[in-house]
Amino acid sequence: MANIDTTGKSETKKGRPERKILRVDFTPMVDMNLLLITFFMFCTTLSIPQIMDVAMPTDKGEQAVPDSKSVTVILGENDKVYYYEGLANYENYTSLKETNTLGLRNMLLTRNNANMSKIKELRQKRYKKQITEKEFKEMSSNVKKSKDGLIVLIKPTEKSNYKNLVDALDEMQICGVGKYTIVDLEDGDKVLMENLKTKGKLTAMADRPE
Repeated sequence: MANIDTTGKSETKKGRPERKILRVDFTPMVDMNLLLITFFMFCTTLSIPQIMDVAMPTDKGEQAVPDSKSVTVILGENDKVYYYEGLANYENYTSLKETNTLGLRNMLLTRNNANMSKIKELRQKRYKKQITEKEFKEMSSNVKKSKDGLIVLIKPTEKSNYKNLVDALDEMQICGVGKYTIVDLEDGDKVLMENLKTKGKLTAMADRPE
């Protein structure tokens, strides 16, 4: 707010403009700065990044993964998702399925139905306040990491983007998958993808005698 000091008006000579002193009150500006600082501090608190545990391969050697509990997910081009269950059958290209993010979710929910049912029961107990939030997180984490849980291998391709990987990791959380890892794409997986795109023509040409 600005104040105009008109003191000394009687001393002003006739014909001369009246001299006024302008004073600016910065009190409202200070209040506004405090509000802005409070707003930015509040927004910074809300934007704390979430932490997601991702299991990465180690150098301790290969570990056996049960075929009945494993799914390999390949992230392809144009937001396409490919997957096969258990070990890859490179001689049969139809073992590789093409889908999208929604199809991947439906497949994971079906394969991980037992664990999802247990997590659903825990959510109901939390809603009824039979267990605390801390107990729910600990118990659901144990369910996800149980021996009956699904194991997912995520293999991004060179044509996939970062969003595809983030979406795949989100599906792991949504579908209650506690054991998953990001690994490199193998040459056999590339051949399997090409055979699926060409409907097996690539394998037929390779088997053709010279």
